[in-house]
Amino acid sequence: MTPTRSMMMVTLGCLVTGGLLLAQEQRSLTLPPGQNPHLGNPESIRSGMALYRFRCADCHGLDASGYRGPDLVAAVAGGATDERLFQTIRKGVPGTEMPPTEAPDNDLLLIIAYLHSVGTVTATERPTGNVENGAKLFSSQCASCHRVAGRGGRIGPDLTRVGIARSRTALVREIRTPSEFVAPNYETVTLVTKDGQRIRGAKKNEDVFSIQVMDTRERIQGFLKSNLQDVVYEKVSLMPEYGPGRLNDNDLNDLVGYLSTLRGADMAVR
Repeated sequence: MTPTRSMMMVTLGCLVTGGLLLAQEQRSLTLPPGQNPHLGNPESIRSGMALYRFRCADCHGLDASGYRGPDLVAAVAGGATDERLFQTIRKGVPGTEMPPTEAPDNDLLLIIAYLHSVGTVTATERPTGNVENGAKLFSSQCASCHRVAGRGGRIGPDLTRVGIARSRTALVREIRTPSEFVAPNYETVTLVTKDGQRIRGAKKNEDVFSIQVMDTRERIQGFLKSNLQDVVYEKVSLMPEYGPGRLNDNDLNDLVGYLSTLRGADMAVR
């Protein structure tokens, strides 16, 4: 290639790159002013959920509570504006695994509407039902696995701040059908040792050579995979399903009402 042609190719490459960057910068400024038009629209939220799960869930978790990427539930609950969320998704975060995107503006707004639906409790969403009875139900049926303000079990997620991290709809779904989504570090596994012993629990860490679990007695156990006969990755949650036969609708309403009051470290199991 001649020097002149080489210089032309470099110049063309710079122009193309510069044009793409300029186009991206221009597109990053196209968020419509005011409120996201998709907020609260059930059809938009369903579309946003599909987009989120396809594009975002691998890093931020299926329920947006964080995995390799940050907890988006906490970000929304902490007051992140639609403008800020839009610009972060559009431009990415330099120096991290969060890339920029050229997806249509409307797709980003749909995703943000979905994040609002799972990440915040609206001002009108106040505790309902008999909160005192809900606290008793929690103590008798939930506290052996879940902690609140330092009290309770450890096999399930800490629920100290669940009242600001989950809507009523999400709480009902996670109580009725807990296997619909199992958060990282709570995935169910059964380890089978070479002498036939079976150890069931929540997977905490794993690499090519080893695996660590918390068993149902809350003991952390680590094993070399070479010393195991099998590792069974289960698709169901350790948490049982609380269907109407196990928890009627009135008690469910009371329990969710109590959980909605859990908003910080000062809350305790009553």
